[in-house]
Amino acid sequence: MSTACGGNREASVPDIPLGREEILAHLRDVADALPAEGPRHTIVVVGGSLLAMHGLRQTTVDVDSVRRIDAELRAPIVQVAQLRHLAPAWLNDSATAFRPAAFDEAECEVLLTHGRLTVLGAPLRQVFVMKLNAARARDYDDLVVLWQACDFETAQQAVEMYRNAYPHEADDPYLMNFLRGLAD
Repeated sequence: MSTACGGNREASVPDIPLGREEILAHLRDVADALPAEGPRHTIVVVGGSLLAMHGLRQTTVDVDSVRRIDAELRAPIVQVAQLRHLAPAWLNDSATAFRPAAFDEAECEVLLTHGRLTVLGAPLRQVFVMKLNAARARDYDDLVVLWQACDFETAQQAVEMYRNAYPHEADDPYLMNFLRGLAD
């Protein structure tokens, strides 16, 4: 079976809804499973998991990062997945494909620092344009909630942010109308 983020899943591993507290607990478990010595690891949370962390959504089934996950970090992720009966890719870096060109980690908020792991949360406006770029039907409800949380002054402002985030994307003649609909 294939996941929405493109990875393979074992048929016997169900999607377990993860709320804020479960996400934080699992991330602490990952940090605890890292060896005591070595470089600090950072993940940048985006997507539904970030919305759950902010109380803008109840749950998600995975935690997406726009920062690559290296081999040392991947081993504890798999270990926690097995221990907590989660999908092997419950914490993944599949969202790197949607990382905006203008993304700046310095604008992220610190969600967790535990052991050798730092977890950052992307700015909600960046998550908004990422979901807009992904253009999946399942993202519509998130876009509505994010629109309100981002406090865009106008649809034009959101369009300009989108174009700066994805300068190589073709212009979408319906984007402005879509965003005006979200604003209403």
